[in-house]
Parts: sequence; C-alpha cells; structure tokens
Amino acid sequence: MSQLSHMVYFTLVDDSEAKIDELLGACKKYLNDHPGVVYFSVGRLNKALARPVNDHGYQVTLNVVFDSIESHDLYQKAPRHLQFIDEQKPNWKQVRIFDSDLV
Repeated sequence: MSQLSHMVYFTLVDDSEAKIDELLGACKKYLNDHPGVVYFSVGRLNKALARPVNDHGYQVTLNVVFDSIESHDLYQKAPRHLQFIDEQKPNWKQVRIFDSDLV
C-alpha cells in the first residue's frame, strides 16, 4: 500500500499578514496529529523565489502525507478537519488540492 501526499494551496480573499498567520495557526491546530499522518507541514509563499516557473498565486500551503488512502478518507470526515473548513472557508478565494500516490 502506498502513502498518499495531500498538498493544498490556499489563495485568500484577505491576504494580509494577520489573515495568513490566522490560517497557519488554524492548520496547526486542526490538521496536525490525525491518525495515519506520517508527515505534516504548513507554510507561507516564499516571495523571494521568483523564477518564471514559480507560482505565486497562493499565500499558504499545507502538506500532509498519509500512510494510506483510507487514512486520508477518514481525515476528510474528521470533526477537527470539518471545523477547520467551517472557520476558515469564508476567507478562501481559491483552494487547489494535489493528491498523489507516493512511490
């Protein structure tokens, strides 16, 4: 069974430093330490990396690696994950999710 990489890129309506910090804190509070998580990180866009291939269309990125797709599916329905969405979604302009099987 392969691990699943769940990468989320958040573009915010209000992209002030205060709102970016709020989202970073909410990710740490609600999305870390779920069953089956083998890696968790959250961070902000590094604006200094500005090569033509760098995408600057987001402010916050979330990276979670699960031990299986089953763990990912349980995470999607977990009360803490749903509370995170309820609290933070009003400030989301766009959310892009990239899920990949790791080899």
